[in-house]
Amino acid sequence: MPIDAAKALAAEPRTGEIAWTAKDVLLYHLGIGAGLPATDPDELRYTLESRLHVLPSFATVAGSGAPGVISGLSMPGVEVDLARVLHGGQTLQVHRPIPATGTATATSRIAGVYDKGTAAILVLRTEVADPQGPLWTNDAQIFLRAEGGFGGDRGPSTRLDPPAGEPERTVERTVREDQALLYRLSGDWNPLHADPEFAKVAGFERPILHGLCTYGMTLKAVVDTLLGGDVTRVRAYATRFAGVVYPGETLRIRMWRQEGAVRVAVSSVERDDAPVLADTVVEHT
Repeated sequence: MPIDAAKALAAEPRTGEIAWTAKDVLLYHLGIGAGLPATDPDELRYTLESRLHVLPSFATVAGSGAPGVISGLSMPGVEVDLARVLHGGQTLQVHRPIPATGTATATSRIAGVYDKGTAAILVLRTEVADPQGPLWTNDAQIFLRAEGGFGGDRGPSTRLDPPAGEPERTVERTVREDQALLYRLSGDWNPLHADPEFAKVAGFERPILHGLCTYGMTLKAVVDTLLGGDVTRVRAYATRFAGVVYPGETLRIRMWRQEGAVRVAVSSVERDDAPVLADTVVEHT
């Protein structure tokens, strides 16, 4: 059987040292579209090392650059075809601001294996701490097409009621044609995002953008638009990947301010507002 839920959940956590530099942070920020306009003081916070503020979503690539999807597939009890793999969702808890340069210990384990019938979902949890204490916790929900039906727990629902009323702010962000090629340099080398032939085998007309790139672009839009550009206000950030994005498209990002949080919905302008990110919440101070 491709997935042995009991074996995956019982496996010993994997622990290793990770490190990152300001160069890694700068590359990540450029990969999610920072730097336009290049001389804008608000953008220089993301692109100039002497002023660098770390967007919390950098946590998804810090250190090895593996955002959980590929590394989760090498855990005990998991043996699947990479062409069937999609990133289903991502949850990030930020325990304190991420330094521009750092070393830390990352501990990863399979925290959940869920049977959705026609598909399976793995939850890969990664907890990161440095000598001063916890830094962040990442949960990557890995969607495995055609791997369900093994009789396991369906797991909790992540669906939220739609936010009420009109959004407080709506912004649009263009995805560059080469953005997936730049973003993958932060560590996610899945050929689905670069190789046209591989993308066709996986069922897509051409390479798609990394879900975590859309995730980062969206958080930056929320921080810049409703949080005064202050990255340290972000406490948690969760989303469900509801659809794909193709390089060259435009993201429409709708935001609703709530008590201590911002609800967000992201869609593709060119595909009649097809959903891209759903059930998205940014918790903040």
